[in-house]
Amino acid sequence: ESMQRIVSNLANKNGEIHNFIDMLKHTIENIQVNSSNAISELDEEFNGLYSVLDEMRGSMANTVHQEEARKIKMLQDQLSQCSRVLESSEELMELAAQSLDIKDPVEFMKVENMEWVVTRAPAFRMSMKSAVSDSMTHLMVDFTLERHILQAVHFLPAPKAPEINVAACVVADNCVTVSWRMPEDGGRIDHFVLEYRKTNFDGPPRVKDEQRWELIDCIKATEYTLSGLKFDTKYMNLRVQACSKAVAGEYSDPVTLETKAFVFRLDSTSSHLNLKVEDSHVEWDSTGGKGQERVKGKENKSRSGALSPKRTSVNTRSLQRGNRDRFTGESYTVLGDTAVASGQHYWEVKVQKDCKCYSVGVTYRNLWKFDQLGKTNSSWCIHINKWLQTIISVKHNNKAKTLDKPVPDTIGVYCDFDGGHLAFYNANSKDLLYIFRTKFTQPLLPGFMV
Repeated sequence: ESMQRIVSNLANKNGEIHNFIDMLKHTIENIQVNSSNAISELDEEFNGLYSVLDEMRGSMANTVHQEEARKIKMLQDQLSQCSRVLESSEELMELAAQSLDIKDPVEFMKVENMEWVVTRAPAFRMSMKSAVSDSMTHLMVDFTLERHILQAVHFLPAPKAPEINVAACVVADNCVTVSWRMPEDGGRIDHFVLEYRKTNFDGPPRVKDEQRWELIDCIKATEYTLSGLKFDTKYMNLRVQACSKAVAGEYSDPVTLETKAFVFRLDSTSSHLNLKVEDSHVEWDSTGGKGQERVKGKENKSRSGALSPKRTSVNTRSLQRGNRDRFTGESYTVLGDTAVASGQHYWEVKVQKDCKCYSVGVTYRNLWKFDQLGKTNSSWCIHINKWLQTIISVKHNNKAKTLDKPVPDTIGVYCDFDGGHLAFYNANSKDLLYIFRTKFTQPLLPGFMV
C-alpha cells in the first residue's frame, strides 16, 4: 500500500511536470508571438511619427515657398519702380546740366523754376529701404521641445500583477464576486481585465482540455461580480490583469473557486416498471421502450449558492434503493438520487409537448411504493393534466389547488431547505407559479411522475 501511494504520487507529479512543460512551451510560443506583435506595433508607431513629420515638413516647405514668391514679387515691383525713377532723374539731370552751360545771363534767367522742378523729382520722395527683408520668418521655429519629447520616448514599465484576495471572493446564488489588490508601487493603473473559465479540476489551470478564457474588460474598481452564471461545472478559474494607458501587465496567479451545484440523476432502482429511466430522462414505456409521453429533468441546468459562509450547500447522496420495492400500482414515479439537506437549490424540468399528464416536486425518503406525489403529507408537487382539458394545480397532503396559469414548457423548482420555501416557476418567463411555505424536517428528494 505504501509503495502504491508512492507510485500514485509519482504519477501525479509526472502529470504535473507534463502539464508544466506544456505550459512552458505555450509560454514560449506566446513570447515569440507577442515579440513579433510588439515589433510590428513599434514599426507602426514610428511610421505614424514619420508620416506626421513628413506632413509637417510639406506644410512648412509650402509656406516658405509662398513667402519666397511674395517677397520676390514685392522686390521686383520695387526694382521696376526704382528703374523708372532713375530714368526720370537722368532726364532732369541732363536738363539741369544744359541750363548750367548757358553763359548769357539773359538766356539763363529765361529758364523758369528749374530749381523747383529738380527738387520735385521722384528720386527725392523715394525711400531707400527694401520692402521686405531677406529672412524667412516661417523658419524661425523652435523644435527644442519636440526634440526633447522624441528623445524621452521609451517603454513604460508594465503594471505589476494584481493579487486576488481569495478570502474576500464570494460564490452566492448564480453570482461570483472577485476581489483583488495591487502590490505597493504597482504602477499607474488605468483599468483591469478579468478572465474566467469553467473547469472540473480544483487545481491550477491546465493547458490542454480546457475551455477558453472569457474576458471582462475596462474594470475600474478592484472588485467585480459575475452574474447570470450557470454552474454546470464544479469550479471556476479566475485571473486578473492590470493595464496602464500604454501597456498591460502580467496576469495574477490564477485562483480556483468552487461553484457548488445541485447535480442529481434519476434513481432507476426506485422507478416504476412502466417508466424508462436514463440518467436525467424519464419516459412512459408500457410497451418496452416505445412510449409516447416523455419528460426530461435537466439537472445540469441546476445551480445553487450559499448566502454566507455559515449557510453553505450540503448535498448528501441517498443510498441505492436496491433494498426497497419499486414504485408500483398507479404511482408512476421515479426519484432523484441526491437529497437536499440544507441550503438553497434550483433545477429545471423540460417537458415534451406530447406529454399529457405529469408531476414535478419533492418528497421525503419515506414515500411508499403505492403513494403518489402530493397525496401524502411528506410530498409536494405541481401537477399538469392535459387529457380532456388543461389543468395545472399544486398538491400536498392529498389536497389540490388549481392555478390560473398557462402551462410552461420548462418548470423551475426552487428549494430553500433552511427557509422552508418550495417554489415552482415558469423557467422561460421567470413568473412564479406557486410557493409552498413549511418547515422541512427531513432531507428532500426530487420526484417525478409520468
